[in-house]
Amino acid sequence: MDALASLTRDLVSIPSHDDESTAGEYIASWLRDHTDARVTRDDHGNVIARKGRGDESLALVGHHDVVPPDESQVDADGEYIVEEREDRLYGRGAADMKGCVAAAMLAFRDADPAGELVFASFVGEEQGGVGCQAAIEDGFAPDYAVVGEGSTGYSAPGTTDVAVAHKGRRGSTIVAEGAAAHASEPEAGANAIYRATDAVDVVRDLDFPETSVLGHEMSGSVAITEIDGGSAWNVIPERCEVTVDERTVPGERAPLDRVEAIEGVTWRVDQDLPPMACGDADFADAVLDAATAAQAATPEHVVKPHATDAGWLAQAGTDCVIVGAAEPGEAHTADESVSLAVVERCRDIYEAVAESWPSE
Repeated sequence: MDALASLTRDLVSIPSHDDESTAGEYIASWLRDHTDARVTRDDHGNVIARKGRGDESLALVGHHDVVPPDESQVDADGEYIVEEREDRLYGRGAADMKGCVAAAMLAFRDADPAGELVFASFVGEEQGGVGCQAAIEDGFAPDYAVVGEGSTGYSAPGTTDVAVAHKGRRGSTIVAEGAAAHASEPEAGANAIYRATDAVDVVRDLDFPETSVLGHEMSGSVAITEIDGGSAWNVIPERCEVTVDERTVPGERAPLDRVEAIEGVTWRVDQDLPPMACGDADFADAVLDAATAAQAATPEHVVKPHATDAGWLAQAGTDCVIVGAAEPGEAHTADESVSLAVVERCRDIYEAVAESWPSE
């Protein structure tokens, strides 16, 4: 526990919201000093290490970038404040997700792997997974992956579960265009806000996408979250934009392009973070067995609501599950923290999976 707490503290203390390079160099140097693995830090800043041999590979995956800290989480010199209280470590990135990066580093060091074992810590996860995407484009393609995002507290408080799927997010914009006119003569123009509200009605009537992953039902959602239109109180608006937040499920998308049947309305996709679904039930069960052995509670296969780098990996052909210490509501907050005991549990799970999977 002392080694893990110290390593986690070191990682959390390194600012990495604007520039991940110092954190990445620390991770790469630690792996070179403490393992005989083949360690690389690519042109994007991702840290990847490999050891063991085999026809199939298992990756322990995390990211070392964080969202910008709250002002209470930095000192006068701009350094991150890290505190330990009652077996919890407080600081930006403790939960999301440097605690589990540290757990994966130690598990990678100590495991006698059943096949090729890969450690990967990516940059840019908080910017839509740009580091993971770049690594995939460069050929990163493990057969299996355990991604260390939060999976604790889903089935019961304090229980570290195994997420076999998560939702994605597609953010898009509906653009309605019309023709300006004086508001005293509305028939002389074409009201873009009216066209936009007609499009909103189409969105409201759409069914949410649904699917099933390893027996777990998943339902997406579609919501209008912003609207912006008009230029003055006495001018018929010639343009209006509507923001749509869609939570996607594997293999399904809401037919938002239907809004383009309305005159003057177009639709564009601004962001599309893919969902994840584990396609190998045996792998999911093997990780659940390791999670069960590591704790007194009885973990379950669960579904996460949030997109992670597991979505990009799954889209590229890697069978993924998610096992991590963070609990719902811990990440991205002014008092972000992580239980060191649960981080230690995750380390045990990662090491057990590495030594048993791929199975013979």
